[in-house]
Amino acid sequence: MIDPVGSKELKPRFVYDSERHHALMREAETLPAVTISSQAAGNAVMMGGGYFSPFSGYMNVADAVSVAEGMRTTDGRFFPVPVMCLVPDVSAIGNAKRIALRDPNMDGEPVLAVMDVEAIEEVSDEQMALMTAKVYGTQDTEHPGVAAFNGQGRMAISGSIEVLHFSYFQDDFPDTFRTAVEIRNEIAERGWKRVVAFQTRNPMHLAHEELCHMAMERLECDGLVIHMLLGKLKKGDIPAPVRDAAIRKMVELYFPPNSAMVTGYGFDMLYAGPREAVLHAYFRQNMGATHFIVGRDHAGVGDYYGAFDAQTIFDEVPDDALDIEIFKADHTAYSKKLNKVVMMREAPDHSKEDFVLLSGTKVREMLGQGIAPPPEFSRPEVAQILMDYYQSIK
Repeated sequence: MIDPVGSKELKPRFVYDSERHHALMREAETLPAVTISSQAAGNAVMMGGGYFSPFSGYMNVADAVSVAEGMRTTDGRFFPVPVMCLVPDVSAIGNAKRIALRDPNMDGEPVLAVMDVEAIEEVSDEQMALMTAKVYGTQDTEHPGVAAFNGQGRMAISGSIEVLHFSYFQDDFPDTFRTAVEIRNEIAERGWKRVVAFQTRNPMHLAHEELCHMAMERLECDGLVIHMLLGKLKKGDIPAPVRDAAIRKMVELYFPPNSAMVTGYGFDMLYAGPREAVLHAYFRQNMGATHFIVGRDHAGVGDYYGAFDAQTIFDEVPDDALDIEIFKADHTAYSKKLNKVVMMREAPDHSKEDFVLLSGTKVREMLGQGIAPPPEFSRPEVAQILMDYYQSIK
């Protein structure tokens, strides 16, 4: 199986030893505590599950700026985005060297992790602007990722953490949420050697389904891991439980047994386009995938990124940084000429009118009216789940 990034074994930060876990829970109640942001909580969950291995905690400002500028920490470790714990106020923790981090996304704000504090620093306006511009490619506060990153506060708490739970993800998505450790183990149990991962924050239409089949066939893969984001999205995106149901129905009906695994991870969407594509590849290698599909405008939002920026950025990734291979995909759509889904770049004799193309707005309108999109666009069983959802929110 493919090695994790920068190591021969995963280094998850979740405390699996029960005695140690109970001791930390008791200690946490006596420690100074701070409620962290949703983004910082997502970072903790990802470190807990081994997805950000071998990193053991939140970066200090120098490392975060270095990563933003050149995708390496000050000591040369590769990572594509800053992993920070930014808060507006540190008065509750003072100069404490050991603190509890509380989860903003669960009732009662339970302790998410215990942290050994290495530094508490104020991020300057210049540093914040630099990180924002480098990671998101813009400083426009209308960009949802920019707004979330800059809305956390300017006090950076850095240091290693021990994670005590996986926020709401394990409770709300018990059949779907999986750590990198668990996915890696299941890949081994299934006997898969070549594994392609597919990232999604949306339900999968016919074109997505066929893209996965294409990738599996061309890469000669044993298995597919459909890995959906379960954290916070932007307003108007379809909730995770609905996406989960739609994807599971598709896999049940249209994939052979033991060929596809439906899983999810606990993290808020950054909408960072190219940088987020590299992050996605990084943690897919850690979960055991040998290949990763990067499509058109991967992890993008609005018109902030070029259609293939998320693919060309991999030319900037150092050769020694990642072992996972990228499957670079174009937009896929149903060809009326060929009566099948194709990558549009592989049909040069086609005009736009030769494809079945529907905008997201048009599809949402149809579903809201109880009208199923054409079968060339969406499987009827999947469309029914989405229609039921849109009808329920009218």
